[in-house]
Amino acid sequence: MTESKKKTTKKEVVEKSETPVKQVKKAKTREENQEVAAETSAAEDVTSVVAEEPVVEPEVADAAEEVKKEKKPRKTEPEMETKVKAEPKPASEFDWAAFESEEQKDSPKYKEYESLYDETLSTVAVDEVVIGTVIQMTSREVVINIGYKSEGVVSLNEFRYNPNLKVGDKVEVYVESQEDKKGQLLLSHKKARAINSWDRVNASLEKDEIITGYIKCRTKGGMIVDVFGIEAFLPGSQIDVKPIRDYDVFVGKTMEFKVVKINQEFKNVVVSHKALIEAELEQQKKEIIAKLEKGQVLEGTVKNITSYGVFIDLGGVDGLIHITDLSWGRVNHPEEIVQLDQKLNVVILDFDDDKKRIALGLKQLTPHPWDSVDPDLKIGDKVKGKVVVMADYGAFVEIAPGVEGLIHVSEMSWSQHLRSAQEFLKVGDEIEAVILTLDRAERKMSLGIKQLKPDPWQNIDEKYTVGSKHMAKVRNFTNFGVFVEIEEGVDGLIHISDLSWTKKIKHPAEFTSIDAEIEVIVLEIDKENRRLSLGHKQLEENPWDVFENIFTVDSVHEGTVVEVFDKGAVIALPYGVEGFATPKHLVKEDGMMAKIEEKLMFKVIEFNKSAKKIIVSHSRVYEDEKKAAEAPVKKSETSTPKKSGRKTKTSSEKTTLGDISQLAALKEEMEEKENKASNK
Repeated sequence: MTESKKKTTKKEVVEKSETPVKQVKKAKTREENQEVAAETSAAEDVTSVVAEEPVVEPEVADAAEEVKKEKKPRKTEPEMETKVKAEPKPASEFDWAAFESEEQKDSPKYKEYESLYDETLSTVAVDEVVIGTVIQMTSREVVINIGYKSEGVVSLNEFRYNPNLKVGDKVEVYVESQEDKKGQLLLSHKKARAINSWDRVNASLEKDEIITGYIKCRTKGGMIVDVFGIEAFLPGSQIDVKPIRDYDVFVGKTMEFKVVKINQEFKNVVVSHKALIEAELEQQKKEIIAKLEKGQVLEGTVKNITSYGVFIDLGGVDGLIHITDLSWGRVNHPEEIVQLDQKLNVVILDFDDDKKRIALGLKQLTPHPWDSVDPDLKIGDKVKGKVVVMADYGAFVEIAPGVEGLIHVSEMSWSQHLRSAQEFLKVGDEIEAVILTLDRAERKMSLGIKQLKPDPWQNIDEKYTVGSKHMAKVRNFTNFGVFVEIEEGVDGLIHISDLSWTKKIKHPAEFTSIDAEIEVIVLEIDKENRRLSLGHKQLEENPWDVFENIFTVDSVHEGTVVEVFDKGAVIALPYGVEGFATPKHLVKEDGMMAKIEEKLMFKVIEFNKSAKKIIVSHSRVYEDEKKAAEAPVKKSETSTPKKSGRKTKTSSEKTTLGDISQLAALKEEMEEKENKASNK
């Protein structure tokens, strides 16, 4: 035997060791085949050993040595066939030399043997998907036979999607390795499914097929479903046609789905269980809508509650009860009337064939409360009720369930001031009111609460006569005066010119403040228009009657400059009186202009009682004195003063001797009143 023949390849050893097995299977009976099976097992063991290293089997080596030593002539093919049929040799004693030549391998008999071997065992390639049979199941593993020399074991977790798996089922497995460190065949069902998953998922979407998936867990907005080994997303809105309140009850279940969307780029799959039943529900909806009629009463189940209404399941089609159609009374939220899953009768108000919208009503099944209102109820009657709704313009009062009346804000108080209804009432108040209007046909009613009190303007001329003095409360300011309230419903106006005799007031805020108490005197009554003209300065005597005799023309008085502007300056004179001086009358003897808070002597050059105006001049004082000093003095006129001097002296005498006590008393009284006003 040559050197090349000594180094027998792995394939040749396997072929030589298995050839006798094929012959034995062909020649022996069923009893003999049992013995051959044992020999086959031994031959397979020899094969596995030979596959790892060069041939080291002792028996095979001995057989090769004997052949070499004896150098017997090679038997012909017919003789070999006869010999095998008569008495099969074990693999270790078989004459491999008869088949070593290429000519013999091409013979029909060799090919027949090779074919028989291929039928006995299947060849398995790594990274290949094959079909296997479940032969055993435990609580944790599944044993699968793929026709290889050993079985593979797959974790039971990989079959979670198929809880009905049993022994004998055919399954796809992926060959990860023919042998691991322990000589075990490594298989994976999960990888086998993953290889074909995307093709199957895309085919399901294209063909609109129904698939089965296992719900693994809950996630934000829906569920994660195992479909063909791929994690697909099941939105919460696609679980069922009804709103789902508890997603956890679906975890661990196997359900049927339809693939509705695939994102090939991100490998995302969206499935829907709702789509399976929508087609059937759509047909049911058409049948139900075809039978609908306005006014028809149906039984339904509360499916969903929102702030604006309630959705009712009528058995495959949904309808909406608007919040205004739940009760004749006022409803803040539908949960006050109905509950989820509650069964109730509803009436069909309207429906749209195209949009498939159905409007339902609940209150329409009961009589309208206005039909049961006391027929003897009339305008002017007093009723009791509860405030149910507040608005800026008024309050709605429920005098009976479903029967409401409006109290406008103008009917809450006799006061003419613009006020909000919240200042008088609040929701939940139990009140009494008077019926102002009543329209049974329109089912409307207006109420009033100010009518429970007498109108203060009915006897206004008796209670608030002209010239009477009263205390009032400041309510509002305008540029032209102050609005005050003597009592609720009785308002009056103090004109800005009637606030003070002496002060020049530019805005009422300079004189008083909001909500301050002020004493007034009634000047005029307009009962028809509900108006009172009031005054404040009239509470005192007019000091200008006295000022007329004090601040005569050419009289000289000490004054203080309190304000300077382009057209002149305001001069504070004695007794709280203010005068006015033009710029040319503010020039001092040294040529300088008078400044604020500077005290100087001023001469009265004009006095207007009706306009309450005094014009004064500082320059006239020293100019007149200068003229008097320069004029020649005649002996005859030595004892006779000039006319102007006489006036000044006379004026001085009047001021000093005539009314000094009266002015002092008047000044004291005015200061006292001003102090009271400022303190208030």
